[in-house]
Amino acid sequence: MSLHARQPNAWISFLAHLLFILAAWTLFIKYLFPVGYALAYGEPWARYIYWDLWPLAHVWLGWALLERPRYTRALAVGMSVIEILIIGTLFARFLADPEWSIWRTNWFVNKVFVLTCFVLVLAATVPIQQNLKERPL
Repeated sequence: MSLHARQPNAWISFLAHLLFILAAWTLFIKYLFPVGYALAYGEPWARYIYWDLWPLAHVWLGWALLERPRYTRALAVGMSVIEILIIGTLFARFLADPEWSIWRTNWFVNKVFVLTCFVLVLAATVPIQQNLKERPL
C-alpha cells in the first residue's frame, strides 16, 4: 500500500475482500464447473461457458478499494450502477419465465451475490448522515 494513501476502514476492507472472493467464486461457477461438466459428459470443453471479463473488473475494484487511487470512488459508483442495472434487467427477464436448470440456477445464485455486493459497495459511497462530507469512499 502506498505511504500516502489513506488506509481503508474495516468495512471498505471487507468489501474489497468480498470482491476477491466473489471473483474466485465466479470463476468457479462460470468456468471451472462448466468445463468439468462438459468434459465429464464428453462434450466440447467450452460448450457451457459464457465468456466475460467481470471477474477481472471485480478484482480491479477490490484492489482499488484497498490501494485507494484517486479514481476509486468514481470506479465504485460507476461499476456498481452498471452491475445493478444489468443484473436488474437480467432478473426481470429471467423471472418473467424462469428456467431452473442447473446452469440457470447457478447463474441466478451467483447474480444474487453479485447484486448484493454491489448494492453494498454503492451504499459505501453515500455520505454518512452525521457529517455529510465524510463517507467511507
